[in-house]
Amino acid sequence: MSTTIDHHASTTARAVVVPTDGTVEAWVAEVAALTQPDDVVWCDGSEVEKQRLLDEMVDAGTLVRLAKRERSYLARSHPSDVARVESRTFICSERQEDAGPTNNWRDPRLMGRELHAVFAGSMRGRTLYVVPFSMGPLGGPISQVGVEITDSPYVVASMHVMTRVSRDVLALIDAGHEWVPAVHSVGAPLGPTDTDVAWPCNDTKYIAHFPESREVWSYGSGYGGNALLGKKCFALRIASVMGRDEGWLAEHMLLVRVTAPTGRRYHLAAAFPSACGKTNLAMLQPTLPGWSVETLGDDIVWMRPDDDGALRAINPEAGFFGVAPGTGVDTNPTAIATLEHDVIFTNVALTDDGDVWWEGLTPEAPEHLVDWTGADWTPGSGRPAAHPNSRFTVAAAQCPSIAPDWDDPAGVPVDAIVFGGRRATNVPLVTQAFGWDHGVFLGATISSERTAAAEGTVGELRRDPFAMMPFCGYAMPDHWAHWLTMGDRLNPARLPAVFQVNWFRKGAGGRWLWPGFGENSRVVAWIAEQVDAAHHVRPDAGAVDSPLGRVPAPGALDVDGLGLPAADLAELFHVDRAAWRHEADLTEAFFAELGHVPDRVRAQLDALRARLTP
Repeated sequence: MSTTIDHHASTTARAVVVPTDGTVEAWVAEVAALTQPDDVVWCDGSEVEKQRLLDEMVDAGTLVRLAKRERSYLARSHPSDVARVESRTFICSERQEDAGPTNNWRDPRLMGRELHAVFAGSMRGRTLYVVPFSMGPLGGPISQVGVEITDSPYVVASMHVMTRVSRDVLALIDAGHEWVPAVHSVGAPLGPTDTDVAWPCNDTKYIAHFPESREVWSYGSGYGGNALLGKKCFALRIASVMGRDEGWLAEHMLLVRVTAPTGRRYHLAAAFPSACGKTNLAMLQPTLPGWSVETLGDDIVWMRPDDDGALRAINPEAGFFGVAPGTGVDTNPTAIATLEHDVIFTNVALTDDGDVWWEGLTPEAPEHLVDWTGADWTPGSGRPAAHPNSRFTVAAAQCPSIAPDWDDPAGVPVDAIVFGGRRATNVPLVTQAFGWDHGVFLGATISSERTAAAEGTVGELRRDPFAMMPFCGYAMPDHWAHWLTMGDRLNPARLPAVFQVNWFRKGAGGRWLWPGFGENSRVVAWIAEQVDAAHHVRPDAGAVDSPLGRVPAPGALDVDGLGLPAADLAELFHVDRAAWRHEADLTEAFFAELGHVPDRVRAQLDALRARLTP
């Protein structure tokens, strides 16, 4: 598809655009006519190009070159531009009901007029960069392509890391391949602050998605989730709609390969909301002898049925855009090893010898730092040195645990799908779904309990179905219906087994009942054994039924050497029927808020209640 600016707010729902001659060149010319940049640069994706941009930003004072890490840099943002802005993130579908109650809906014609007004002249004094990129290996059967226009060199350099930027994308489009147009401008800059600013921004922000025309328009923010439009905007919000319409899945999931001591391989895709152990599982270092885990992706997975009816998956990204705080040698040594060189750090602290630091990197903080705002910091300052959402942007290929074939265009067959939340009570350590429909129900009811550190009532459930609440480009109940349809299309003999895990259950006095981290490999090993049982590879399933699903039979979960008290192990799988009947009532109320929940999902709630009845 190709587009041009709609200066007259067309009666068709096309954002600020209408179809033209089908060329990227015409689209770029029209966007340039609207935004009025001083120059237009077509990017080629080369290392020379990326290094030139990085050097120019260092010379301009908007990046700090790190003396202690080769080819690595520190960026600092405006204090108002440090995270995704969900309140200004819009789904502009033609019908409001298609966006659903969990998305911010705006009429596409009205949004088009607003965007036209703010983008007019927004790139004066800057360069307009044209960034052709592929999500997934170029030309792969599960891959998609797009073109981002941006006036931010920081965004261009980051897109080099996070996607596959190449002029070959333009050749593919010229040959007729569908593509997603994405336009980004940081907008008119805010006034000066007391911090060095890596990118300008504006108080007025829009991150607008147009599902029918497959477009993204982003204004006013330079932060990654709002500005790297190949990431959440394309790879999840737009791609989820594409998947619904075309028969595939775009999901907020990690992807790993697990290899057993026998050499048998298993591929797991797993959805976890934030702060629930996603990155640690993506880079798991097993403690069980003979087991290994290779990283295929840490954040987004695209899955498509193959000719044999198996679900094949790729990681469409080329890099990691990870949260720095809490990432340390003790919690995630693989991530730390990934960050030794060629990294763009954003909003972390700077050490006196030219390195970076954040809370959780080391047990003790340095005596002096320059914090993420550019101010002096000491351990007694009473404020974090790094922003809680500070980030690192690094190529996936640098990860020590990356699989050698992580970017195979054909992807890998998915053997298991895992859902997880952060629950101090109720949810067992691991549960296997009774079947695909029950698995969809588990995904639809992912939740975490709010703590005293989070906004809201302590203990209240924060719902995040499929870990997709902020990222699904259409109504959540329709997303669940699409998953049910996908299950119907797959070969029953190749259908992935579905599981739910919870590393965070607590006992009396708030004690963690499970050690977590590398010991989670024990749960992964049991999941692999259940996959074998489902495919009749092994006769003994090692599982028993509970009201919530199938759980490890006595002795089936390897806990040798953990020193785990028998009472703690029992508590990890205890089902409080009264508490679960109350939770079923909460789930029914949640479904009522969403509206048209599929009958097959509601039937799973009824079945749960029946199993909970004494």
